[in-house]
Amino acid sequence: MLHYYPKMKDIKMASKILKNIFEPTKFTFEKDISKKYDCNLFLKREDLTPVRSYKIRGAYNKIYSLTKEKDKIEGIVSCSAGNHAQGVAFSCNKLNIPGLIFMPKNTTKQKIDKVKNFGGDMIKIYLEGNTFDESYDAANKCSIEKQLDFVHPFDDRKVIEGQATVGLEILNQCKNTKIDYLFLPVGGGGLSAGVSTYFKHYSPQTKIIGLEPLGAPSLTEAFKQRKVVKLDSINTFVDGASVKKIGDLNFPILQRNLDDILLVDEGHVCSKILEIYNNNGIIIEPAGILSLCALDVMKKDINGKNVVSIISGSNSDVFRMPEILDRSLIYEGKKQYFKIEFTQKAGALKNFIISILGPNDDIILFRYTKIINQEIGPVILGIESKSKEEIDVLINKMLDNKISFQRLNPSSIYA
Repeated sequence: MLHYYPKMKDIKMASKILKNIFEPTKFTFEKDISKKYDCNLFLKREDLTPVRSYKIRGAYNKIYSLTKEKDKIEGIVSCSAGNHAQGVAFSCNKLNIPGLIFMPKNTTKQKIDKVKNFGGDMIKIYLEGNTFDESYDAANKCSIEKQLDFVHPFDDRKVIEGQATVGLEILNQCKNTKIDYLFLPVGGGGLSAGVSTYFKHYSPQTKIIGLEPLGAPSLTEAFKQRKVVKLDSINTFVDGASVKKIGDLNFPILQRNLDDILLVDEGHVCSKILEIYNNNGIIIEPAGILSLCALDVMKKDINGKNVVSIISGSNSDVFRMPEILDRSLIYEGKKQYFKIEFTQKAGALKNFIISILGPNDDIILFRYTKIINQEIGPVILGIESKSKEEIDVLINKMLDNKISFQRLNPSSIYA
């Protein structure tokens, strides 16, 4: 049952409120990417807001609305490990409202420093819990005990209406262009619920596609079961869009508005981050790149069409780049990890290198495991080459030479 559906007048009011703190973000036609996919691609650059993500919209709209509802606000409580926390900190500083922001203990110093910089003296940070859910529980408890308003990252009416202003700006910025496809990243669902609502009202012919990380399919699972469910575990690599449970307010809205939802492999995310950086010079965070991954999945569908992808943020941690590169190579088949059983005799490894490895194959990991018996010694090998085809040749050589091996699941490397 649909208990809440954003109203156009509330979204337009949120847009007026937000114009006081920053101009509409850029809406650009991408000539080179359009040529590659035989479409007309436009990017909505939410990575260019004051906090480098769309999260500032919902956070500011929510906190500003509290100033109109109450004579005095003692403070607010929120919880986030990244973009929402920065949006809340910025808003608290701007509106002169004290904020208590809870973040997981494993939050990087870089993210903590950003929140401090945006919030200044108006915010206090509490590192509680080992996961977002544990930190969220601590924040919620604090909110109740101190009787302070809780600013939810995505499951809140004013937050949803604030995020919806992205859709309002898009349609204002392309008044003479019919949009055939809109690609939206989905995490908790605040952005996708808000933007899809505005589009369904003013551009009903547009097909709206949600993009969700393969390792955190909370919306996909909710669609399957036709109700909000909480996943037992998730892969948090795409941290800005990885939640165990889609928002209760957002799910029925997305049921009504989305034409489809696609799951994106985390390796695909990494390859796209590197591609856009190398070709376009834009650094985009994992969640922010989801909407561009849709171009590969739907290449045939978007041929000759007008397409909009929302770049939701660019708060990337430079220390993640080695892992991004590694995941990309594995996804593209240029790197593979094997467990190989070598015979325990002199020259076994040398013979493998000479007879099995190709000229472009490079051993990037070598590790002995527990010896099974005196004849066999298992070894973990990571091998990188210039192409998937060369890795396939290596595998065929091992099969032809009756070498006992096992391909290791790449996801286990980062488990």
